[in-house]
Amino acid sequence: MAIISPSILSADFVNLERDIKVCESAGAPWVHVDVMDGHFVPNITIGIPVVAALRKVTDLVLDVHLMIDRPIRYVEQFCSSGADCLTVHLESDTPENIHQTLKNIRSNGVKAGLSIKPGTPVEALEPYLVDCDLILIMTVEPGFGGQRFMGDMMPKLVWLKEKLAAINPECLLQVDGGVDLCTAPICKKSGANVLVSGSAFFKAQDKTAFVAEIQK
Repeated sequence: MAIISPSILSADFVNLERDIKVCESAGAPWVHVDVMDGHFVPNITIGIPVVAALRKVTDLVLDVHLMIDRPIRYVEQFCSSGADCLTVHLESDTPENIHQTLKNIRSNGVKAGLSIKPGTPVEALEPYLVDCDLILIMTVEPGFGGQRFMGDMMPKLVWLKEKLAAINPECLLQVDGGVDLCTAPICKKSGANVLVSGSAFFKAQDKTAFVAEIQK
């Protein structure tokens, strides 16, 4: 069974608590929190205080995705703010710092995730696979919601599923970008077991049915 993680990037920021409760009532077990710094990606969203505020109003798994430069500077604070899973980007720092960042996240009792942009070869993840609890494959360019799904990213999932089966079978495979009722089966068939859905979830007329269909 897959896990859905609705992205609050597509929620109403004036009513985040309300929309978090919408995720809960629809049966979503996770919620995806996109953090952007205007440098690593060309957009600015939310930060540590908002993650801490969300933690106070929900027991959902806070799936925090850091699209920021040199995340090693902030992971301790994000962990202490209530993140359950904290994902950083391979491209955001040096290899040495990425290794240390993953270690720091795990040492705080938080699941460590690593993501790559569409243009980054999946093989670049190989040195880090044993240190990850989650790998996130972007199926859009990170930075904005509502983009079209890139189906040509699916071979990355297939490659990862084979590699992880041998060295880290408990590691989750997540997809973010353009996930809806049409693209979710493609992702699951390729090996994904955590699906981020923003626009499609929040626009769905029957969100409970949407969650059930994604997670089956």
